[in-house]
Amino acid sequence: MGAVEDLLYISDRAIIATMHAKEKVIAPIVERFLGLRLKVTTAVDTDTFGTFSRDIERTGSQLDAARAKIEAAFERTPDLHIGLASEGSFGSHPYIPFCALEREIVVLVDRRASLEIVGHHATLDTNFAHVVVTDAADGLDFAERVGFPDHGVIVMGCRDGQPAHDLALIKDAATWGELTSAFHQVIAKAGAAFVETDMRAHRNPRRMRAIKRATIDLARRARSPCPNCGRPGYALTERLPGLPCSWCGEPTLLTKADVQSCAGCSWRVERAVEAIAADPAHCGECNP
Repeated sequence: MGAVEDLLYISDRAIIATMHAKEKVIAPIVERFLGLRLKVTTAVDTDTFGTFSRDIERTGSQLDAARAKIEAAFERTPDLHIGLASEGSFGSHPYIPFCALEREIVVLVDRRASLEIVGHHATLDTNFAHVVVTDAADGLDFAERVGFPDHGVIVMGCRDGQPAHDLALIKDAATWGELTSAFHQVIAKAGAAFVETDMRAHRNPRRMRAIKRATIDLARRARSPCPNCGRPGYALTERLPGLPCSWCGEPTLLTKADVQSCAGCSWRVERAVEAIAADPAHCGECNP
């Protein structure tokens, strides 16, 4: 991976709108493996598409938000036809109780070629967490556990145990003194503070690593042509559950086949996994 003859682009310019320094991990990868020269615009207020602190709700899906960022960047650089954007989401893991899951996507749009490619990465390696505190000492203990000041912390008001950004919101405390002051301010005003890890990329090194991995996936997909039509972006797009239980034969949630497909011509290839049966521990009938 990386030979000049394999590059999708050679010295083409691309635009990315980011306020949170994501270009630091995206630019080296798309330059080396796709041949793109990335230009950053800070003229787009990407917070308008949604914030982790909830003061601006994201409308639509994660992919919708990334597309909106690219479109806004294109509006400010009409001479460019290639745009990139990153978008992340955090929440509870669908199958593992009490574990947080991070999902990152990095999207490339080439409007001249009518091409969209999406790189993905999902990980449990996240410090996504929160706590409600009524004194600064407890808040500082939480901040130390999550890695402050390398990892940022957001302090906001609290109402009935839930975040209330309308009461108070302090995002950018960078030192222990600033963070202590933030706790005192918010607790004095709201009676309690809802404290959570700052998931913005420039305040969260773990998230930066996840964005880098999603960009690597984007590069792999971009360099994978469809065997039917040659369009870039042919890649694994689905895992089909239903691997049968080795005891009773009933389908389980484990993957029975991987699907690779092309968004351009809808070419689709389904490949069975190597395993022919699932351990009964994964069966809802044998191990309810």
